[in-house]
This record gives sequence, C-alpha cells and structure tokens, in this order.
Amino acid sequence: MQSRGSSHRLSSMGNNRSRIPALLISMFATFASIYVAGRLWQDAENRVYLIKELDRITGQGQSAISVDDTLKIIACREQHKKLDALETELSAARQEGFVSKPLIETNGTFSRRRPLVVIGILTKFGRQKNRDAIRKAWMGSGPSLKKIEDGKGIIVRFVIGRSENRGDNLDKDIDRENRLTNDFIILDNHVETNDALPKKAKLFFAHAADKWDAEFYAKVNDDVYVNIDALGATLAAHLDKPRVYLGCMKSGEVFSELNHKWYEPEWWKFGDKKSYFRHASGEMYVISRALAKFISINRSILRTYAHDDVSAGSWFIGLDVKHVHDAKFCCSSWSTGAICAGV
Repeated sequence: MQSRGSSHRLSSMGNNRSRIPALLISMFATFASIYVAGRLWQDAENRVYLIKELDRITGQGQSAISVDDTLKIIACREQHKKLDALETELSAARQEGFVSKPLIETNGTFSRRRPLVVIGILTKFGRQKNRDAIRKAWMGSGPSLKKIEDGKGIIVRFVIGRSENRGDNLDKDIDRENRLTNDFIILDNHVETNDALPKKAKLFFAHAADKWDAEFYAKVNDDVYVNIDALGATLAAHLDKPRVYLGCMKSGEVFSELNHKWYEPEWWKFGDKKSYFRHASGEMYVISRALAKFISINRSILRTYAHDDVSAGSWFIGLDVKHVHDAKFCCSSWSTGAICAGV
C-alpha cells in the first residue's frame, strides 16, 4: 500500500513539473506573438507610408512596394535634398555676380552700373619712384584717377602688404604715401617678403573681388606701362565670355637647379620636368569676374608655386576656362597696338 501511494505521489509531482515548462512556453509564445504583431503593425504603417511616397513621386497607382522601390524612394529623397542645396547655391552665386551682365559702351565710355576692370599694380617697399612714374604716365592721381574710374570704368590701385616688423618705418612710409594719394590696396594680413609674390597675387584677386563687383580683374607689375584705352577696347570684346583668362600665354621651362634665378622647388610636380602648363606671363594678365570670385571663395586652399604667373595658371587648369592668348599683352614685345610695355 505504501509503495502504491508513493508511486501515485511521484506521478503527481512529475505531472506538475511537466506543466510548469509548458506554461512558461505558452507565456513566452503569447509575449512573442504580441511583440511580432506590434512590429508587423509598425512595419505595415511604414509600408503604407512608403507606398504613398512612391505613388506621390512616380504617379503610379496602388501597388506593392519592393525593396528596390524603397531604395529608390530613399535615393529620390537624397537627390531632392541635393537639388535644394544646389538651387540655394545657384541663387547665392547669382547674387554674388557669377552671371555676367555686359556693360554698355558709348563713345569710349562705359556704364557705371559695373566697373569694367580693377587693375592691381603689385609693388614693394622702396619703389615710390616707380609708382610716381606710373601715376604720371598712365594711371593718374587725384581728379584724373577719379575721371578714369567714372568715365571708363577702370579702377587702378597699387597693392602692397605689411612689413615683417609690423609698424616700422616701411609701413609708416606707405601709410604716409597713401594718405596723400589714396590709391593703395594695403593687405594687412600679408607680409612683404621676396618669395611671397604668388600669395600676394592671390590675396589681391580675392580682396578686389570682395570689394568691387567688376567685369574683369588685372594683375600688373610696377615696372609696366598700360595703355588704358587699348585695354578697355580689348576687354569690351570679351564681355560675352563668363570665365576668361587673358594674357601673353606661354609654357616656359621648369628649372630644378637650386641656384637658378627662376628655381622651382616643386619642379618634380611638372611632368617631364621641362615645361610648365599653359599660363599667362606675369607682367600683366586679366581674369573675369567668375574666376576672381572663385579665387576669393577658395583662397585658403589654392596652391601657390614659386612664381605668381604659374600659380595663377594652376588655379584654372581644372576649370572650364577660356584661355585667350593676345600678343598685345606681351609687354616686352613693344608691338603696335600693345596694351602694355615693360620698362
């Protein structure tokens, strides 16, 4: 009897143990069903949303949406974002003057709506005699300089930086001269050194583009004489070119000898080590407004080499730029109808 009763108790305990795991499994299955149902409901909502998006974008009727379609929607959203950003940039570029508005020429004078050209004469300390000779020969000063600006739309300024010993007599002399003539662009953040001319040219174009909304910008050395009328007539013929680079184009030899006057420290970057890419001679060259704006915007990342003319040419290699070779910009040729002449 005891044995039979013990067997009954053991059987009851075994049945109870078997019911507990079954109950746990049942509870787990219930929670899992609720979770999966919730996720399916959420996915269903997302699916409905994506279908509506697809219908809105493609104009197709109610249809099941595939993974490919989902990816297309995501890609479309990204494209819309990019288009919106590009439209914003385009609007800003138009406001900044990237869209050309030609001047009207009448009897040798130009509309005051926009200056024709800003000429920067890059000069140095101790060269006041050169500057005075330029003022007398072609640039003018005082009322005559103002007359060129108002009548021909041509703005001319000497361009100089600051002394390595900021505030010394070199700086004071330039400040004194500028108070008398008011014809300088003083680059306060640029230090005048023998090897800093390329950076100085870059800063001039950036500064001039920020200050004046002109059609063109020209760099000139302070030992070059410019025929203002010939320059104005030549530039007027190129107003229809939004991205133009004018000058006496050359390639020139790359010199790798350390002691050579025109030594290029980075000579190894120039392919065959024999010649530079096409660029305008540094005595005088002209760029259009869009290129000056490009320099202004990218001034911090544009590379400079040993020479300013090579540096300027390098900035335009990867751009859609019209290179114009005009012998009238070859200042050393003294040809008939020349725009410039070196002295």
